[in-house]
Amino acid sequence: MNPQRIGCLSPLALISAITTLVILVVARFILGDSMFSPGVLNAQVGTMLGGVSSHSEIDMDCGECHASFWSAQTMTDLCLKCHVNIQAEKEDPSSLHGVLFQGTSPTCQSCHTDHQGPNASLTTWDTEGFSHEVTGFFLTGHQNRSDGMPFVCADCHTQGFSTFDQHTCTECHRLLDTDFTITHSLDFGAECLACHDGVDRYGDFEHNQLIFALTGAHLQVGCSDCHLNTRIITDFQDTPSSCESCHLADDAHGGRFGFQCGVCHSSEGWVPAQFDHSLVDFPLEGQHIQVPCKNCHSDGLQGTPKDCNSCHLLDDIHDGAYGTGCETCHNPSGWIDITFDHSLSTFPLDGAHVNVGCSECHTNAVFKGTSHECTACHTEPDYHRGLFTGQPCSGCHTTLAWIPARYNGPHTFPMDHGGQINTCTDCHQPNLSQWTCYSCHDRNEVDRKHIEEGISNFSDCLRCHPTGQKEETVGGDD
Repeated sequence: MNPQRIGCLSPLALISAITTLVILVVARFILGDSMFSPGVLNAQVGTMLGGVSSHSEIDMDCGECHASFWSAQTMTDLCLKCHVNIQAEKEDPSSLHGVLFQGTSPTCQSCHTDHQGPNASLTTWDTEGFSHEVTGFFLTGHQNRSDGMPFVCADCHTQGFSTFDQHTCTECHRLLDTDFTITHSLDFGAECLACHDGVDRYGDFEHNQLIFALTGAHLQVGCSDCHLNTRIITDFQDTPSSCESCHLADDAHGGRFGFQCGVCHSSEGWVPAQFDHSLVDFPLEGQHIQVPCKNCHSDGLQGTPKDCNSCHLLDDIHDGAYGTGCETCHNPSGWIDITFDHSLSTFPLDGAHVNVGCSECHTNAVFKGTSHECTACHTEPDYHRGLFTGQPCSGCHTTLAWIPARYNGPHTFPMDHGGQINTCTDCHQPNLSQWTCYSCHDRNEVDRKHIEEGISNFSDCLRCHPTGQKEETVGGDD
């Protein structure tokens, strides 16, 4: 009867397991860890620490690269332990590895492999699927070379993927446009990536998209004339846009008018210059429009006096007799166009005086001290000459006209005789010192009636009719 087997622990199985174990221990003792290697390690010289210059020198120590499964370390951690230069690049966002590690947690072995032989490449990079914009440089403007062929990585990365010599930009673009490339490099330096990101934003730059549009003579100015010593984008952005930043030496006014050149000048040229004087509190009108700026602004724009006397002192034919407020009478249309608000004086103009020319009262251009008396201008008429000495004309007359006049003094004969207001000339003829009733009463009729009544002395009407009443008998008949 055969002995009962206990599962896989048969005598033969145990012998086979022990034999295999012994073979592995012997092989491990003789071959070391290389017995587990899938292939020969790379023997090319690299930049490492610890005296190790290539992976082949650690061929017998898998633990230098492969962390044990129970360890918290990863293979990437072990890689960076030796490749300290990559560790430094990882912390530098401007480097290739810094870009690749930024915001992600890639592993070294995703791009770098080994065990492919002593001379095999250590980098297996899918350049077809690589998104170049993660490096900060887009390939938008570099799809095809000048010969029409598509760009390949080696066209720009002539010394490997992890480095880029910006001199490559200059050499390539020099073939496209030698003069421009040389001038551009001299003006803005050879650090192309300091401004260009591959989108080609500056290949055909439109300055009018900015707040400082180029017009007039500015269109002919070279970029470096304004952007002097510019090397990076912020240098362009920080370029001052004030006129004096470029044209301080061109200021023919020596700074007397400030530095806001655009108030008078335009980009078309320094001349002609034009200033909108209505923007200030002294708008130009009349003759002032034709006056050159320097005539008034001899000492600069700031603090220029606004009073007439400051400019027209020598033009004052009154020699200061009427003060310095020329504008009280004159206006910018000319000296002879005079308008004076006479109500500001002690002799307001009204009635017929409003239409009287200034020179009719102010002879020889003399204004101050002009008499207010009527007789200074108006000669007393012969009609009542000498009868009202010492009495003002305004006692009877108004400024509307000499006639009609209203006498307001004592008068023995009622001036409303006949039931109406009579004028002086109705009774006083041929002058004010004489009077007659026959201006209204028919003399023949008066004579006839008085004779019929037996009155012979009736030449003096007022002797019998002092108040003008018909039935008065004062004085009687002689």
